[in-house]
Amino acid sequence: MNNTTPFTVAALAALLGVAPSWALAEEKAEGFIEGSSLTVLNRNYYFNRDNRKGQSSPTGNGYSEAWAQGIIGNFESGFTQGTVGVGVDAFAMIGLKLDTGDGRNGGRSSFDVLPVNSEGEASDEYTKVGGAAKVRAFDTVVKVGDVFPATPVVAAGDSRLLPESFTGVTASNTSIDGLTVQGGRLHAMSQPTSSNMRDNFETFYAGPVDSPWMAYFGGDYNLDSHVSFSLYSSRLKDAWNQYYAGTTLSYPLSDEVSLFGGFNYYKAVDEGKQLLGAFDNNIWSARAGVAFGAHSVALSHQRNNGNDDFDYLRQSDSIYLDNSIQYSDFNAPKERSWMVRYDLDMTTYGVPGLSFMTRYGRGSDADYGNANSVYVRRDDAGNPLTDQKRWERDIEAKYVVQAGKLKDMSFRVRQAITRATDFESDLDEVRLIVEYPMTIL
Repeated sequence: MNNTTPFTVAALAALLGVAPSWALAEEKAEGFIEGSSLTVLNRNYYFNRDNRKGQSSPTGNGYSEAWAQGIIGNFESGFTQGTVGVGVDAFAMIGLKLDTGDGRNGGRSSFDVLPVNSEGEASDEYTKVGGAAKVRAFDTVVKVGDVFPATPVVAAGDSRLLPESFTGVTASNTSIDGLTVQGGRLHAMSQPTSSNMRDNFETFYAGPVDSPWMAYFGGDYNLDSHVSFSLYSSRLKDAWNQYYAGTTLSYPLSDEVSLFGGFNYYKAVDEGKQLLGAFDNNIWSARAGVAFGAHSVALSHQRNNGNDDFDYLRQSDSIYLDNSIQYSDFNAPKERSWMVRYDLDMTTYGVPGLSFMTRYGRGSDADYGNANSVYVRRDDAGNPLTDQKRWERDIEAKYVVQAGKLKDMSFRVRQAITRATDFESDLDEVRLIVEYPMTIL
């Protein structure tokens, strides 16, 4: 789709259940230049991973390390005035290698800090450049080009040096108060370590998938400040259909104490050519907790009822499950997991901007006995793994500068330890992330 006409916008608006709102469109039209913004995010990123079982790495002992600097420039224009407004979004990013610990950057794995060649050597630098045209009418915004969707079924990940992106067409509508409706059709993705904006789709557990497109549709509704609901569906052509339902809840007991909770549910079934094999999975998680003053404590349970790993797009954030944490997703077939989490906001103790978090999750009963040929994992004798277990403990501290020339600069340290039986890694991991956002326009 190279041209977006008013008729096309009106048709998309109709599909999203939108009524014409000419006066509101005029009121919102702030102007192409007047509504523009230009930001630059400086991200310094250190990643250290020690695979305790000695999985393969350039050093041969399972140890991987990288330190890099990312600069992420993002321009968003306003919309031209009138009933139908047009605009443009654009970005330019660069990742710079600072150090890889004598070549210990790691091969192609979930490490994914810097791009590497066939010999595992990290690039000195790499770039991402892209953009999207956008049109607004009837409270609907349509974007065509390089986009960053954020939904439970497809979400651009930002857990590495540079963010992930997708290429395609997206639409969102906010006509009804409290309701956001979103949809899109995507035909390519760009991994965090790739300069190519037109990579093929790739999933986390099955790897590359020769699928021509991915489409999604759904919405989020805030009933009030305490209750929200989400419903979404997606199709990775010839691979899967995914369906998601979720809710978040909160209930204040007093000025200092409140209860909160939530529920997430996914169903995934094979589709078309069954590029990832035949499967029919469902997985869910539920969470309940209490916040009191500066503290909050939550307990969550998660269960995969399917015979295969619950899969999602590689390095994306498309997995809104409570027990999907820093390394582990706790989403193996038949796996059941529990997690307890504690958060502390130091504002109450006179240190605004400083926060801590720790959590511990344990999974059991993972069973690949009935997994399809794509997802099955086997022992050294060739038998499917059964009765697999794992646990993970995370600790995180973050400080955000509250005032002065370095306002909004943040310092974050993340530490994780995982231990598992044969189906997963034992590893110790440390990430240090310093970010300094600047508003240019």
